[in-house]
Formats: sequence, C-alpha cells, structure tokens
Amino acid sequence: MVTGAPTELDKAFLEKHPVVLRGVTKRFDMKVVLDGVSLAVREGEVMTLAGASGQGKTVLLKQIMGLMQPDSGEIYVLGHDATRLTEQARQDLLGGKVAMVFQGSALFDSLDVGENVAYGLRERNPDLPEEEVRRIVREKLALVDLPGIEDMMPAELSGGMKKRVAIARALALEPRIILYDEPTTGLDPANVRRINALVLKLRDTMNVTSIIVTHDMASVRATADRIALLDRGRIIALGTWDEMEQSDEPRVRQFLAGDFEA
Repeated sequence: MVTGAPTELDKAFLEKHPVVLRGVTKRFDMKVVLDGVSLAVREGEVMTLAGASGQGKTVLLKQIMGLMQPDSGEIYVLGHDATRLTEQARQDLLGGKVAMVFQGSALFDSLDVGENVAYGLRERNPDLPEEEVRRIVREKLALVDLPGIEDMMPAELSGGMKKRVAIARALALEPRIILYDEPTTGLDPANVRRINALVLKLRDTMNVTSIIVTHDMASVRATADRIALLDRGRIIALGTWDEMEQSDEPRVRQFLAGDFEA
C-alpha cells in the first residue's frame, strides 16, 4: 500500500484530486496530533479516515473545511492551497463547494426542517427567489428519502432522520465535497444502512467526493473506496479493504479485527 501525495503537484493532478494534504502538522500544547500527514483524495471517491480516538481524524476534517488551520503543511481544496487563503477569499472560492455533516447533525432546534435545509442556501444566495428555495428544499429532502417533512421540527425526528436532514442541508448548495464526522454513530442498523446507501448514491449519481471519519467497521467495509489508517498522528496504511486484508502490519491487523479503541 502506498501512502501520501506527490512532492510535485501540477494542474492535471489537482483536477483529479479535489483534496490534497502535504506534510500537515498540528499540535495542541505539547501533544502532537498530526505529524506530517500527506494524502490525495480522488474525485468522486469515498475516503474513510480510520483509527483510534485522538489520532487527528476530526482535526483533519476541520482543517479541510477551514474551521482550523494546520501548524505547517499545505491543504489543497479544489485546486487552491486553502492554508494561504484569507477567510473571505476562501468563502469566495470554496463556499458551498465543501460541506460538513457534523456528528450531532447540528440542526437548529428553533427552525423547522425546511428552514434548516434552506439555511445555508439563503446565506450564500440571499437574492434567490423564495419559490426556488422551496423547490431546492423539496428536491434535497426527496433525495435523502424524506419527502414532505418540511414543517416538522428537529425534536420530532429520529436520530437517523436528523442525519439525513443534515445531509440534505449540505446538498442544498450542490457541494463537490462532503465531509462526514461519525455519520452513523448512535444509529440503529436500519438507519446505518440508509446512511451508507446514501453516501454511495451521492457518489454514483452526483460524483460527490466524500471523506468520512468513522469507527463503524461495517460501514467502512460497505462504503469506503479507500481507507487511510491513522496512528500516532501519521497515516500508516492507505488502500482498499482488500488491500488492508493482505497487510502483515500488526496495527493494520488490529484495525481489521476492530481492536482500536473508539
């Protein structure tokens, strides 16, 4: 298995890899969380970031999203070095093209489902006619198999429904990249299957690039095109599930056995 990203990047490579990390580091006080991480995610790929807690997986997601800056290294998103952009430039270039589905769904409790899904759409496109906003909301809720629930409140939804509403909200801006932080945590098996199927549906029908942090081994096997295994702040293995199974590396075998701590 080969890890990392090339030392030299050209336009053609960046066009085929919407997310590229090179030598990314991050520490909190004396703790090194990321120690020179390099990774290239292919367009339309489902990439899973796996490993024990505290290995920097969610930190990586937040850095790709622009919610946190690395201490050093480069993070290319859709061809732009996001670490060198001002916040305004990042919003102008990447706003709406990269979306994140948070572990707790992060719906606004005071807004109904329709208003939640429309929130980012209205923020990015304040002049969009209300009729068009409602059409997009209906379309995205239908895409996640939740038609006609616009008037429901978040408190009335199950955990699985909340996750799917959060995905519909992410989809409202037609993103090219969706980042998922533990999308199936706390869900029953039926809803886990629904979320997994939705991730694959978005890949196959919309060519969405997905990066997923999860400890759910069944979901990893069901959805991941490739897996990046993080340990002690570094990617120690990168490949498909089948390639992982062929590895003799003890920590990879431990991962396959589900022995990493959540």
